[in-house]
Amino acid sequence: MRREVIAVTFNHRHYVPCLRWKQGEYQAILRLSDAAKDFITPLIEVPGIGFDFDSRKQNKVIDDHLAPFAQRVKTKWQRRPLFVDMKLIGLSEQMAGGQHPVRFVFDELRAQKCIAAPVTGIDRDTRYQQAVKQAVSADQRGVCLRVSLVEAEKPALKNSIDTLLGQIRLQADGCDFVLDLGAPNFEPVEGFAGLVTATIRKLPYLSQWRTFALIGTSFPSSMGEIKESPAIVPRSEWLLYKRVFAGLLKAGIRVPTFGDYGINHPADVPELDWRLVKPYATIRYTINDNWLIVRGRNVRDHGFEQYRDHCRTVKESPHFSPRGLSYGDNYIANCATGSASTGNLSTWRMVGTNHHIEKVAFDISNFFGPLGID
Repeated sequence: MRREVIAVTFNHRHYVPCLRWKQGEYQAILRLSDAAKDFITPLIEVPGIGFDFDSRKQNKVIDDHLAPFAQRVKTKWQRRPLFVDMKLIGLSEQMAGGQHPVRFVFDELRAQKCIAAPVTGIDRDTRYQQAVKQAVSADQRGVCLRVSLVEAEKPALKNSIDTLLGQIRLQADGCDFVLDLGAPNFEPVEGFAGLVTATIRKLPYLSQWRTFALIGTSFPSSMGEIKESPAIVPRSEWLLYKRVFAGLLKAGIRVPTFGDYGINHPADVPELDWRLVKPYATIRYTINDNWLIVRGRNVRDHGFEQYRDHCRTVKESPHFSPRGLSYGDNYIANCATGSASTGNLSTWRMVGTNHHIEKVAFDISNFFGPLGID
């Protein structure tokens, strides 16, 4: 029987959220509307070994950590395309059977009939690249090449890309390209947009990549940075994107798809036992060009009941979505009135992430719609 091959493909009228595959994030995408699911291709970062809130245990070995991944992808995302990046898994990790973790995960995803493409970069080690090559050969879905802004500005970028593509036996048109800004200093946005635009114009094979996305974030690295509550924090990556888009369009250069890190900071990956730390009770609520952040006291000492007041603050603000934009909005409204639970930390990451993705998908659709640009 001939195996069905479905490749990842989209244009700039799309959204690429980079998400950590933790409980809050995968429950968030499960609860997206069908319209939002059709509008996004998530770039999933498999987190390092830590506490599994579903199984309620601290994973000790890589086998336990990765065992549920493919089944969860099938359950939460079904047969929709996604990118899977395993750069957060330690270089020394190896499955008990001797497999590289990348090979194990993609063998499992294949068995579940998930439509996944591996993510790699020019800085990954030889074992990682060999495992990616095996997945590319088996699935025929190409690869997602993730390049940082620092890497993109180096004169040797084309040589590095050519070497990598030679290793995995692909041409540029079989690859998705992600220019990852990380969490830079966006200020001043106008000047940084000029730098990013100039970098994009010089990218090798720009017209040939199967898809092309620009991701980054200005989300605070810690809620300790929020000194007053509620606070309005600019979504500088979205402001930047609109400027980069205008510059590239004027020059007749390929426009990237917008992407971000959801309501996370890229450095927000410490594999801590969250039962022992004291995180703030926080609602991260995405609004036009900004985030509305409501921050309370730590939940270990002061509990979760404070979320009812936080929800009322969001609901009564002029920024709240009156149409019930998302599952997350409905949850906030219900928690404010006492008809939904105050939940736990994963609940509020789910609520914020679900609303964020629906909101950004809506923003992108509105941005390109009036422009009539294909």
